[in-house]
Amino acid sequence: MILSKTPKESHTVMNELVLPNDTNMLHNLMGGRLLHWMDIAAAISAQKHCNYVAVTVSVDNVSFKHSVKLGDVITIEARVTRAFNTSVEVRINVWAENIPSGTRIKSNEAYYTFVALDKEGRKIPVPEIVPETAEEIILYDGALRRRQLRLILGGKMKPSEATELRALFFPEEGV
Repeated sequence: MILSKTPKESHTVMNELVLPNDTNMLHNLMGGRLLHWMDIAAAISAQKHCNYVAVTVSVDNVSFKHSVKLGDVITIEARVTRAFNTSVEVRINVWAENIPSGTRIKSNEAYYTFVALDKEGRKIPVPEIVPETAEEIILYDGALRRRQLRLILGGKMKPSEATELRALFFPEEGV
């Protein structure tokens, strides 16, 4: 088993053309379709890192900053930001480009969490991640806080157990 990888090894870029079947009555991309594409790109990134099948276990808050129009080209970039025991966090950035006008806007960003599974469907350890750039280090450092918040919101961790978030939940302790 590979002991460690860098974020660039999981880097994935996916492009989609927004067609009429992808849009609502206002000719804007349907949010569910975009989430589907984001999940595919994130899964590819996670599997590149894990070298195993990886399945979605959570999706953080996804905000739609700008509508995406019929005919736009969507570019989805995904890369693993941190690996835990059997799971990885994947950051997604989405851009919408209108090729005829030459405009490109950031439409969305989100974090997805995946768990790696062996052939029998059991969780399996994943390689560690070694951030190389300043941005990768910032994302890596923030991943533990994001993970603890996900676990608290999912009812899998008590706020008092969140070592990285204690000051948010218990400000009187001055941690």
